[in-house]
Amino acid sequence: MGMTDNLLSTSQWLITAGLFVVILLLALRTVDWAAFRNDNALQHSFFGAAVVLGFVWQLRAGISPGLAIHIFGVTVITLMLGWALAVLSGLLALVITVITGREPVLMFAANGLITVMVPALVSHAIMRWERRRNFRNFFAYIFFCGFFGAGLSVAVAGVIMCLMLWISGTYGFDELVHEYLRYLPLFMIPEGFINGTFVTGLMVFHPDRLKTLDQSRYR
Repeated sequence: MGMTDNLLSTSQWLITAGLFVVILLLALRTVDWAAFRNDNALQHSFFGAAVVLGFVWQLRAGISPGLAIHIFGVTVITLMLGWALAVLSGLLALVITVITGREPVLMFAANGLITVMVPALVSHAIMRWERRRNFRNFFAYIFFCGFFGAGLSVAVAGVIMCLMLWISGTYGFDELVHEYLRYLPLFMIPEGFINGTFVTGLMVFHPDRLKTLDQSRYR
């Protein structure tokens, strides 16, 4: 989403930094590091996803600061790696955008929270919901976790970002509606399509790469 310097108040910056640290520590504690070290395929997926996202996030559109539009791709990474590793992989990708000058270091926590952590947690919540409903058709995983999950994760992240910019006084509500919110449903469609397509391809050809997929549930 591209938060730049001076868009948030000092109190907002501190709150986002605090939430960022809490979620990061939780992710670090959640990962099974012994299994990660012994799983070469998982390591390749982790670092490969970081590199791919780091370069995909270079491509963005937008006029006003903080209201940039780009493909997130966090949902498919969450389904591949689990939410904790997805957060860490996404943050590595964000480091790439900082190195290339696309994102400021000062706003790393805010961008990490909105671009990586919120979409990963929303995607994880939808995956858990799909699992609790105990659907027996694998199309449920593809549609709810892949297509729908990706679109909803972008919507939630976008609304949170707009609320932060509105509360800080950077933009008025009418400006946010005119320049971003009214286009949000249009952002959700390509996000859902791209993530859902990748999830479908992985489920067909490499289901073992989807760590959140319980193949025994589907007929």
